[in-house]
Amino acid sequence: MAIREVIVEDKKFNISYEILNQDKTKNVIFLHGWGSNKEIMKSAFNNNFKEFRHIYIDMPGFGKSSNSYVLTTKDYANIIDKFLMGLNLKKDVIIGHSFGGKVATLLNPELLVLLASAGIVLEKPIDVKIKIKIFKLLKKLGLSKFRNFFVSSDVKGMSEEMYEIFKNVVDEDFSEVFKNYNGEVLIFGGDKDTAVPRKAIEKQAKLFNRNFIMLSGNHYFFLNKKENTKKIEEEIKRRLK
Repeated sequence: MAIREVIVEDKKFNISYEILNQDKTKNVIFLHGWGSNKEIMKSAFNNNFKEFRHIYIDMPGFGKSSNSYVLTTKDYANIIDKFLMGLNLKKDVIIGHSFGGKVATLLNPELLVLLASAGIVLEKPIDVKIKIKIFKLLKKLGLSKFRNFFVSSDVKGMSEEMYEIFKNVVDEDFSEVFKNYNGEVLIFGGDKDTAVPRKAIEKQAKLFNRNFIMLSGNHYFFLNKKENTKKIEEEIKRRLK
């Protein structure tokens, strides 16, 4: 593991990363989802892509990378882009999971690989809508100190800055970004995923005008499932031929 300082628009970030197979010339870059980190991506894929250089990155505010600013998805993409340029790492393949899928899309790699990517907004369940209305009412009454009783488990224990980022990105509609994307794309989803369900994957694929592949499992269908990581690897190699 290493730390590299990146400065974007006078904001300083210490980015934690790890590079495997440094003698290889083609890069596969891994971007984790919200609340996750590079170690999860590494545990899933470090035994795959033997002919690639692996770049595992903790995005700002996750894992061991610092963040004390309120950021947008575009900010994340700019930070990661500058980080990669600083190390002279070409964007051959970027594999993005969930929130990392949106960041990966903005980075426009040679081959974009989306694993249960966020970016499609679906109607919220009624219980979630009720919780949001109650919290907004409490906030108006000056009782926002009860935030932790209502916020998603994705932000509990995180800093105020990360909570504000979560509010920026959680319901962010990437439909136009996906629709206007012209690069090569592979789209994967998990057949038991409730965070990014099949109908979101179907809509995403339609916007990209690409096919999609459903694999067995939940939102982390690639974790601890060798048959799934093998399938992802096979499809990537086939696309790069």
